[in-house]
Amino acid sequence: MEMIAERGLEKLTMAALGREVGMSSGHLLYYFGSKDELLLRTLEWSEGRLGARRRRLLAQDASARERLDAYVDLYVPKGHRDPHWTLWLEVWNRSLNADAGGRDRQAAIEGAWHRDLVALLAEGVSHGEFRAVDPDRVATRLRALLDGLSIHLAIGLRGTDRAQVLGHAREFTDQTLGPRPVADA
Repeated sequence: MEMIAERGLEKLTMAALGREVGMSSGHLLYYFGSKDELLLRTLEWSEGRLGARRRRLLAQDASARERLDAYVDLYVPKGHRDPHWTLWLEVWNRSLNADAGGRDRQAAIEGAWHRDLVALLAEGVSHGEFRAVDPDRVATRLRALLDGLSIHLAIGLRGTDRAQVLGHAREFTDQTLGPRPVADA
């Protein structure tokens, strides 16, 4: 994952990766078949670890708002060339030519993030912490906002930093989910 983040997939050779992990390029190709499969399997491994962290934070005994903030914090890259986000950028770039199986695997990863967010938003709505919204619609919009801003951060676009991205996310969630209006007495 770190080598992909440092060099990008185009500059990563199986021989260099093999030297780094103490394996021949032939063994890597035997196990993975191609650089694209290696990339997707690396992303699945990384997402497995991140997914476990996400499930732990969503299971915490905290308000829905606090857990939403933690979800967003986990989602957003740590900074320029964040290894996890670099993997995603490489996968998205290769998605144009991916086969149906590869696209299904990518959709499964994306779907887990989406389902967890929808469930969290629905819980917040049902407990009165968030105003009545369509959780699926808000999750779709929030993830699109996070993806767009996170790409800017991960590629190092000038004028974009992590604090700014988190601020935009907070502003969106406050405007969209703010406190429920108090009923007139």
